[in-house]
Amino acid sequence: MNTWGLVLSYVLIFLVIGIATILQKAKVFGDEGARKFIHIGVSNWWILAMIFFTDQNKMWFAMIPPITFIILNYLSYRQNLFKAMERGGQGNLGTVYFPISLLILVILSFGIFNRPDIGAIGILTLGYGDGFAAVFGVKYGKHKLVFGKSVEGSIAMFIASFIVGVVVSTLAFPLMTAVWIGLIMAIFATGIELISPKGFDNLTVPLSTSLLYYLIIILI
Repeated sequence: MNTWGLVLSYVLIFLVIGIATILQKAKVFGDEGARKFIHIGVSNWWILAMIFFTDQNKMWFAMIPPITFIILNYLSYRQNLFKAMERGGQGNLGTVYFPISLLILVILSFGIFNRPDIGAIGILTLGYGDGFAAVFGVKYGKHKLVFGKSVEGSIAMFIASFIVGVVVSTLAFPLMTAVWIGLIMAIFATGIELISPKGFDNLTVPLSTSLLYYLIIILI
């Protein structure tokens, strides 16, 4: 299972990057649309990791893809290797922060806490919440807030984060409890995303939301 997990991890990630590049060249996506397609698509790696990395060595195998992409994304940041990932064709350290967050949450979730759902809520909130916030913010964002973000983008962030919070929480809690957890997570994640400068939210959103979820688990 671990070997298949690694193979499918790279297939998924390069497939997402490849599709985004093709759609960008075909003018289906602009630069920001291509970046966020990758952002959302790659976040689903966590689901794959939860399915395939399950034995006593799961943390060590799950660490390999994030480490790989810390290196590759840094090279892309320096050399613009994956144009679909870089904002405006120029390097952005946010693409490096994403796999750093993945690595930290893999160590915590698959190793120290042995609760993959803790990392899932952080990474999927980042992928879907921040991803749709940027898409809707760029397209419909007329009421500006801070760091170039908008009310419309924050609403998209809240809705997507709420859905992620409810879905992930149902893995461990009854539905009504999961709804309350989802609401708390969505309010918190939307606030964190709003006050985080672009790029840094790839660190602040997943790490802080996973930490909050862990605290909720302890308290409940």
